[in-house]
This record gives sequence, C-alpha cells and structure tokens, in this order.
Amino acid sequence: MEQQMSINISPEVASGKYSNLAIIGHSATDFVLDFAAVLPGGKGATVQSRVILAPEHAKRLLAALQDNIQKYEQQFGTIQLRNNPPAQNAVPIAFGGEA
Repeated sequence: MEQQMSINISPEVASGKYSNLAIIGHSATDFVLDFAAVLPGGKGATVQSRVILAPEHAKRLLAALQDNIQKYEQQFGTIQLRNNPPAQNAVPIAFGGEA
C-alpha cells in the first residue's frame, strides 16, 4: 500500500536560489553539497544553500537526477556541456571530488 505525503513549501523557499557552482564533499557518514553563485567580474562565490545528505540519499539523488536528465533530453534534446577554458583567476566549477 503506497503512502501519500503532504509536502509544504514556504514562499521564500519556493522562489529558489540561483546557483552556477556546486562544491561537493564527503566524509564517511555524509555528503555535503554547497550551491553557490559566481557573478561575472566577481572576486569569489557566495554559497546560496548547503544540503547535507546521508550516503544512501546521495545515491538516490544521483539516480533521480539521471532519470530526470534522460527525460529532459528526450523532450528538449541533448544538453551540451561547454568545455570553455576558465577565465584567468576564475573560480573553477567543482562538481565532484573531495572538498
């Protein structure tokens, strides 16, 4: 029997936060995802949100993202990754690895 859950969201959270940089780190017990915004001409990045996940939930998130990306690409076409060299003194995009 499938249980239904009610999920509420405040207007502040519903408006979201822009992020074009993610820094992902992990320990033996947690994955930490920091979502930040790097603005053109800026000297650094500001973390907009931090999400801490248990390893099993991080793996579920990965599977859910893969599923949603596949569905997106079926509907809208392949997402192209840009391999532009970073601007001098730019903050690197740090998806993956240990922080």
